[in-house]
Amino acid sequence: MALHPDRLFPADERTRAIARELHQRTAELPLVSPHGHVDPRLIAENRPFPDPARLFVVPDHYLTRMLYSQGVRPDELGVPSAGGDPSEVDGRTIWRRFAEHYRLFRGTPSKLWLDHTFAEVFGIYKELGPDTADEFYDHLSSRLAEPAYRPRALFDRFNIEVLATTESPVDSLEPHAALEAMPAGGGRRWGGRGGKVVTTFRPDNLVEPGWPGWRERVDALAEITGQDTDTFDGFLAALRRRRQDFIAAGATCTDHGNLTAATEDDPKAAAAIYARALNGEASETEILRFPALMLVEFARMSVEDGLVMQLHPGSNRNHNQWLYEGWGRDVGGDIPDATEYTRALKPLLDAFGNHPRFRIVLYTLDETVFSREIAPLAGGYSAVFAGAPWWFLDSPEGMRRFREAVHETAGFYNTAGFVDDTRAFCSIPARHDLARRVDAAFLARLVAEHRMTDAEAADVAVDLAYHLPRKIYGLEK
Repeated sequence: MALHPDRLFPADERTRAIARELHQRTAELPLVSPHGHVDPRLIAENRPFPDPARLFVVPDHYLTRMLYSQGVRPDELGVPSAGGDPSEVDGRTIWRRFAEHYRLFRGTPSKLWLDHTFAEVFGIYKELGPDTADEFYDHLSSRLAEPAYRPRALFDRFNIEVLATTESPVDSLEPHAALEAMPAGGGRRWGGRGGKVVTTFRPDNLVEPGWPGWRERVDALAEITGQDTDTFDGFLAALRRRRQDFIAAGATCTDHGNLTAATEDDPKAAAAIYARALNGEASETEILRFPALMLVEFARMSVEDGLVMQLHPGSNRNHNQWLYEGWGRDVGGDIPDATEYTRALKPLLDAFGNHPRFRIVLYTLDETVFSREIAPLAGGYSAVFAGAPWWFLDSPEGMRRFREAVHETAGFYNTAGFVDDTRAFCSIPARHDLARRVDAAFLARLVAEHRMTDAEAADVAVDLAYHLPRKIYGLEK
């Protein structure tokens, strides 16, 4: 099974030829990954990857979600239970079960990513299925034992220029410190400012008082920063102090996964809710209101320290209560929600939407707002940029619909470029290649319809793949 060189390109030969040429302009460009969830310890410790099942299947909720939808329980796939109940531990058994159901992924982006990874990273040009499961497992296991398949070797082979990880303010930055102490050659270090691996400040678990363990995390923030978090002013001071630690570890961005895009500029109300939350007296309405108030506080901090904000609202977390109670967060139980941006963001944009030191990248799981809200906001405020299709939408059709809906109002240069948003390190090249192919196909159609010249499309293709993410996410510093 060979990967077709024209995959994802238009069917008609003339437009396909244009897309092929455009893709060639971007195929060898370095990969810029300004938003993702790879564990920095993976790169810092540089240990061999685990067995194929624990590399590809167990941690990937894209895969376990699909199999669960067809009746395969998470424990049968090795997903650890929340309560300590036994889960399958034999990697080969997990892999065989996955291979038996691989047909479920036909035509999906997950299969495109996996087939690309199997072929281009591990040299397997066969179709995965029950009959080839053991052959795949043995081949992958053999490769994973080789030094050339350690994380840092693959990082260089993938031609990753920069990889952003994501940490909470109370997470340890020690892996980034270890990377900073490690020269990578050519005058660049692995971590810190100008490094190949940088962190991202994600404070969600400190601004949602209803999240279990919130008070303990507030106390941990106080201990880490030496600030008194018993007052709202002290809480803000601690967050500011911690942001400086993240900047020292290379951060250029923050990331916010609020339930909604609601914002509110009222520091007195925020202080009052914070005090009640510390005492366990905040109402459910106040708990839901606090993240909206904090978004404006974080925007204020971004004006001060220059970190680019990213806003990812609209995920109804842990919608499948049985799945959450059995296996916890991030195992495939989240569902997109309809999300409103225009009115929700107005308080924040009134305060900072035109400020020269402020920048915010907006993502959505609700593609109905691409042309109605995201594109007009990105086209109407100097601080706003449209983020790449995310999560349920980072698919060929989702990306095409995004370009069709956004570019006529916001243009290409008010979009922020591709982000892979993945925990699956080995899939990063596949995800970038898919995005570059989709953009090449879209631009080729504009050229074929004489809406752009060949030269213009070539420039845009390179900018979308490389220059825009470096610029918008502050990676040119």
